[in-house]
Amino acid sequence: MSDPLKPIKKDQPTLPTADNQNRVANHKKAANHFESAAKSHHEAAKHHESGDHSNASKSTLAAHDHAVQGVETQKEGEKFNAPRS
Repeated sequence: MSDPLKPIKKDQPTLPTADNQNRVANHKKAANHFESAAKSHHEAAKHHESGDHSNASKSTLAAHDHAVQGVETQKEGEKFNAPRS
């Protein structure tokens, strides 16, 4: 009988190191953009709460820019995550 607590070894493809490093770097870059977008959205909300709508607009535009860059980074990463033939 097998041990239920023993992890089951699954056959997973071994990724070339350079490809894996590219995947990691891409995820980190996208995450940084989305974190910056979230920070700018929080700033925009605070500016709106204080009645500073001009700075709220600036923060909103910065948030949008970071979000777009994050999506573009994800699209760039698709080439690293494409199925191998």
